Amino acid sequence: MATKQSLLALVLLAAAVCTLLPSASAVTNFETCKKGKDYPVKVTGVEIVPDPIQTGQPATFKISASTDETITNGKLVVDVKYFFFNVYSETDDICTKTTCPATADFELAHSQTLPSFTPPGSYTITMKLLGENDKELSCISFGFSIGFLAPIALS
Repeated sequence: MATKQSLLALVLLAAAVCTLLPSASAVTNFETCKKGKDYPVKVTGVEIVPDPIQTGQPATFKISASTDETITNGKLVVDVKYFFFNVYSETDDICTKTTCPATADFELAHSQTLPSFTPPGSYTITMKLLGENDKELSCISFGFSIGFLAPIALS
């Protein structure tokens, strides 16, 4: 028969393991790059799948947004920092990340597989949406983590 102490230890161990397992996705807090600026595209949410990100596995950043304008072309500019060091930059056609023309409510999705040698820890990503003539439509930044442990497959 299990003692109260061994049962409590088992419950605490299970809780600790659950906190180490990556979640399927997470809604992430974000900030606009320029406080108080009235961007034509309003970001309403950021979701990271999976969270934390695992090296060697695909990760997707989903940006929910809305606009009163019709976006027919433009660029998505992504910059990633590890501490204060810029470690990655990419510029893509916005219409490869969402359906164009984008109007009203829409979602941008950017997927990336990080190399297995990517160091674990906390990163900051800045995403800018640029329209015609590089007009800044929106700019946000948010943090994300790359996990220390490989995901555990549950069957």
